[in-house]
Amino acid sequence: MADRAISNIRNHMYNFFSHSLSPALLASISVSIITIVALFIPPYIGMADNGDYFRILYSNGLYFNDPDYSNQYLGYFVKSFGIFQYYNENGATLFTSQTIFIKLSLWINQLFTHDNVFDIRFQAAIYVVLYAIAVYLFVESVTWKCKRKQSYIIAAIAVFVFGDTGYTAYFNSFYSEGLVLIMSMLVFSSGVLLYRNRYNDYVLLFLFGISTLLLTTSKQQNAPIGIILGLFSIFLLFVRKSKSFRAVISIMMASFLIAGVCSYILIPKDFVNINKYHAMTRGVLLNSPDPEATLEHFGIDKQFAVLRGTIYYSPYTTIDVNSELMQEQFYNKFSFGSILAYYISRPTEFNKMLNLAAANGYTIRPSAMGNFEKSENRPFGQHTYFFSGYSFLKKVATPKTFGFVVIWIIIVAGMYIPAFISAIRNRQLRQAFRLPIIVAMIAIALSSMVIAIVGAGDADLAKHEFLFTVMFDLITFLTFSDLISRRIWQNESL
Repeated sequence: MADRAISNIRNHMYNFFSHSLSPALLASISVSIITIVALFIPPYIGMADNGDYFRILYSNGLYFNDPDYSNQYLGYFVKSFGIFQYYNENGATLFTSQTIFIKLSLWINQLFTHDNVFDIRFQAAIYVVLYAIAVYLFVESVTWKCKRKQSYIIAAIAVFVFGDTGYTAYFNSFYSEGLVLIMSMLVFSSGVLLYRNRYNDYVLLFLFGISTLLLTTSKQQNAPIGIILGLFSIFLLFVRKSKSFRAVISIMMASFLIAGVCSYILIPKDFVNINKYHAMTRGVLLNSPDPEATLEHFGIDKQFAVLRGTIYYSPYTTIDVNSELMQEQFYNKFSFGSILAYYISRPTEFNKMLNLAAANGYTIRPSAMGNFEKSENRPFGQHTYFFSGYSFLKKVATPKTFGFVVIWIIIVAGMYIPAFISAIRNRQLRQAFRLPIIVAMIAIALSSMVIAIVGAGDADLAKHEFLFTVMFDLITFLTFSDLISRRIWQNESL
């Protein structure tokens, strides 16, 4: 009797999960619960300010209201900020889509509170809702038409990977990485769902377009995304032959390209100088066997070699980094294009920087920033261990060389090529769409890695490569899911 009762319970549970709770919904709910516990139940988990918050804070009507704030840089997460009540003389220092979500969360905050204090958890709440949708669509895209048991295994692994607090702690911060994570997942998911003919094509196109624009404009480093996905959208023209569908795609392509160009053009001069300083002192000069000769290559006085290895924010420097002399004799002498050309002409030095980038490319949570509030009496800069198994495993187990990145690209692309060729031969153009999606995401991942080292050397490298680690996880997870469902080498019946 007992065995029969247990068997009946198991059958009821299986029927409930298989009919009422889909793998995608299960993953979405699970990730949401884990994230809510981490971000909204004490001890609250977030990200400490590394000094970048000022770029986005003042222009959105917020200010630092904690008298001890400066002593908490890098070490402690701060969740409360003041709200300007009168005239705000601070103009926008950055062109970023992140402002949309800060303004929205500020508006919601003022609906519920009247103490002129902004609680960053209102922003986190918006991100959690969007992330729940993103996780649902992503798991749905990789499990669509899979066998039920396989789908639930994939969903469980998705929770382990994308519920990791190394990712979600960014929601309780003013870093753009939280928005980058969500929009990257939505871009990738909508592309795969289009390929698998799941949901309405026009709805998915709208989601793909909006997510791409928000991702491209989330930070200036992401400007190439608009160019890459604008070119990639050419493949979408062959998914359907209707004029309206192709007209929508043409408009999307143009908007992606414009967004990418504008994101780059609108980078403030001050930020350009900061990045150029690090690109030279923490990049080109760092691995140069002869720093003086390297500077002369760029037409810079060799005396500037004393800046090798220094950072822009150092309180004690040999020269004022904002001086007119630095502008004329240093910053104006080179560009990011000339730095890239320098690296290409010197593959040994470029390879060292690429290996350095690869060594930092799998760190989801930068080691420099703490996760707890100071009131928790935790050590300065301490990280949370709550649901962080994947970020720890990824950091210690992934090979730390650029050669591994190359091997990963060859293996992933190589496994999808047979199905792509078969689809082209059979003129099944929608089924040929899977490989271009993956290649576009790989191109975005590589561009973020190259831009990180060309644009700022090794300064804050792990954080600058966040987009790479997100794309690596999304692509690898899709490949792993297709291997489990045994449909990686063959076309699917759509």
